[in-house]
Amino acid sequence: MESFSNTNSSWPNLRGSIATNVFVLVFLRMGLGLIPGITVEAAWTITNLLYYSITFIMFHWVLGVPFALNQGEFEDMTLWEQMDKGEPFTPAKKYLTVIPILLFLISTHYSHYDVPTFGINFIALVIVLIPKFPSMHRVRIFGINQKSNTD
Repeated sequence: MESFSNTNSSWPNLRGSIATNVFVLVFLRMGLGLIPGITVEAAWTITNLLYYSITFIMFHWVLGVPFALNQGEFEDMTLWEQMDKGEPFTPAKKYLTVIPILLFLISTHYSHYDVPTFGINFIALVIVLIPKFPSMHRVRIFGINQKSNTD
């Protein structure tokens, strides 16, 4: 039983997190559009890849919590595994799964279905979606990102 609520993983369920996520995407895309020499196609693909990279690291790579209030209870878990006490298919998890898919579809459309760009975006999408599957809960492929037991 948890002695404290996990404030590290409760923020995706807050009302403002959806709006903030959309705002960050719009701001990132508009910022890339202002850079001279970057086409619309490239701006959407870069937005896609940056968003995927940031969210992959934040949700699926970093282990534990940034503060020591839980006595190491979540030390070997990613943020995605901590969210909603590990329950799959919660509203926050559904939303955070749909956003990368929509971003992939938008970037593919704006790149005019160019095969190399589609391939890059698709591979990135697969890399971001696989850790979100319920069957991947607490699974470390090839031991990557495994918490070492130095105790």
